[in-house]
Order: sequence, then structure tokens, then C-alpha cells
Amino acid sequence: SPDLSSMPPKNVHPKDTACAAGGCCWRSVGFAVVAIAVLIGAFVALHKNATVVFDPAVMQEIGRASVEAFPDNVSKQIDFVVAQLRERYPAHIIGEPEWMFNNAGGAMGSMLILHCSFSEYVIIFGTPVGTEGHTGRFFADDYFTILAGEQWAFAPGELEREVYKPGDQHHLPWGTAKQYRMPDTCWALEYARGSIPSMLPFGLWDTLFSTLDFATFAQTVRVSAIGMFQQLSIGKI
Repeated sequence: SPDLSSMPPKNVHPKDTACAAGGCCWRSVGFAVVAIAVLIGAFVALHKNATVVFDPAVMQEIGRASVEAFPDNVSKQIDFVVAQLRERYPAHIIGEPEWMFNNAGGAMGSMLILHCSFSEYVIIFGTPVGTEGHTGRFFADDYFTILAGEQWAFAPGELEREVYKPGDQHHLPWGTAKQYRMPDTCWALEYARGSIPSMLPFGLWDTLFSTLDFATFAQTVRVSAIGMFQQLSIGKI
């Protein structure tokens, strides 16, 4: 007779074992990251102006200067922006920033994280192929300065689109949301001020439960966490 002790239990599918060993583990990590982000975010939301370093007017000034200097060369625009930010904020710009994908609110693009702390972030975000989605609704103000291309947006009740062109700055106030679209190539300098950890669930959810791009998830968490704690070590919340 067969040795029943060596046979797998009934109703156990190989996919269940694979899930337990892989994907579900990543989701558990994801839920933990989201929970921690919300808790920290609640604290930072009460201190949204603590140790603020960056200025949205300066972001737009640098963005416009890059457009004037290199109107038809996005690569040089981005290099210019990073150099200007590093000159003005030498202790607060990541030494060797990394490009990575970002999927959030149904939209997809690429981002270069230049600064990440508990109360502010600065990134380059965009795509050469176009995208659209939900902006998110945050405990933070978001300032989106266009470097190349166009961004379109609208809020509920608006019957005409807003159009933002190179040099324009799109301000999304704390607690508001819009649909937005980049109809084609579009790159922007983005600055957010407020509860940055509370923004992480929106920024990571699509990656965890749609694209399943765990390499991007790990890279995003690593770069963000290192940036936050490096800034914390010099007294920047």
C-alpha cells in the first residue's frame, strides 16, 4: 500500500505553496510598510511645516531657468535642475540619485528621487510616451513645475481642462485631488511639502497589487528610507 505520510495533503495546490513562499510575503511586507507610513504620517501631518527647507517659488525659478537654457533638450534640463538644487541645498540633495519606475493612481512614469524626508520630497517625474491617472489626495501640498511637454488636469465640476506648459507650476493643495494627463512626452520637477510618509501607500499600492514589480517596490522603499533617515540624522524631519 502507498505511504500516505509522504503524500501532499488534499486540497493544497502548488500555487498556494508558491504564494506562501513568495508573493504573499511581499504583500505582508507591503502592508507593514503602509501601516508604518500611516502612523508616521499622522505625526508629521501635525507638524507639516517643521524644518521646511525648500521653497516652491525657487522650484519654479529653477524650472523656468532650465527651460530657457535648454528649451529642446530634456536631458540637459534635468542635469541643470539637479546642479542648481545641489548648489542651493547642498546638504539635502541625494548624492547619487537613481531612476526608477513609479506606478500610482493608474498612471505610470519614471522618477528620479533628489530629496526625501518626513516632511518634503523633491523628484523629477515624467514619461516619453504619455500617461494619465488620479493625482492622489494627500496631507501635503504638491507643486509640479513643467520642464517639457504638457500636463492636463481637471477637478470634479470643471468642464474645461487646465493646461500646464513648460515653466508653469501646477499646485495641488493639501487634501484636494484631480484627474491628470500627460498626453505625450512630459517631464516635471515635483516638490511636495507635508506628511510624506502618508503619501507612500498611494505611491506603492499599484506596484504591490497590480504590476507586482517587486524590484521597483524594493528600490523605492530603500531609496526613500535611506533619504529620510539621512535627513533625520542632520536634524531634518
